[in-house]
Amino acid sequence: MDRYIPPFDITEEMLGATSEIMELLGRMSGVQTLDKLPRLRRVNRIKSIHSSLAIENNPLSLEQVTDVINGKKVLAPSDDITAVKNAYNVYALLPELDPYSVSDLLKAHAVMMKDLVEHAGAFRTASVGVINEKGAVIHVAPPHAMVGPLISQLFGWLNTSKLHILIKSCIFHYEFEFIHPFPDGNGRMGRLWQTALLAKWKPIFEWIPIESLIRAHQEEYYRAISLSNSEGKSNKFILYMLGMIRSAIEGIVSDTRSHIAHTDERISALLSVIEAYPMSAKELMERLGLKSRNGFRQNYLAPALEAGLIGMTCPDQPTSKNQRYFKL
Repeated sequence: MDRYIPPFDITEEMLGATSEIMELLGRMSGVQTLDKLPRLRRVNRIKSIHSSLAIENNPLSLEQVTDVINGKKVLAPSDDITAVKNAYNVYALLPELDPYSVSDLLKAHAVMMKDLVEHAGAFRTASVGVINEKGAVIHVAPPHAMVGPLISQLFGWLNTSKLHILIKSCIFHYEFEFIHPFPDGNGRMGRLWQTALLAKWKPIFEWIPIESLIRAHQEEYYRAISLSNSEGKSNKFILYMLGMIRSAIEGIVSDTRSHIAHTDERISALLSVIEAYPMSAKELMERLGLKSRNGFRQNYLAPALEAGLIGMTCPDQPTSKNQRYFKL
């Protein structure tokens, strides 16, 4: 039998969006400082969980979700609280999950839906449909007898396709929602699994709250699914998701820089003395009133460079006597 390939077209618009995302990733070495900013990572994780659950009509506010995760008592229906705890537990598993494995998909669903559905971690045995935020049915999923074969085909394609992961993860997300393999939790699992695929490629995606952008553009999310269903291919959904990924990355860069700039007075001081033109280390030290070159490099220059807040005129020769620094 011929190898299954989901229906889609690769367009110039998709390639352009992919290039923009790659350019952003290439310029944002500063987001790697998330490894040193556990509070910001935790905030982004909670945003992801709150947004993904809110899309599924979980009524808990961001503050309530935060309280649940922090072990505080929250007055809310038990299922809503359980959903938060489960989501937190499954997102914590991201580094251990193999997003190319069906068995890991089932394992993740078992954690995500523990005590919420009768057969968590198992494919559905009845018909289901996709309902938008207004309660309207926008998609009737394939018969339950087809779920196993369809998921097997989808993962077969996922494991063999040479497409760029940015596009491939969007296609998977759409196809997963089209199949709707579980009795409940398909939306949150589809979003989780795209994050898992991207994080396998670049671990920083584990901390980028793409779900928050989807939540902010929820009507467009369902429209993209509906239009893709009508057209019989995932083009509209791919473009939508690439846009959400790009916006999420832009947001994380902005948040990271803001966080660093506001929490490290030395970096803020350095940024305040840099002019519009490139400046030497000596000039910067004089403006800051510093005499120790080692102290300047260790406490001011290196953190600002690592955070992606300043750049070098000679990046390939960091110790060049002609090196100059400028604000990004």
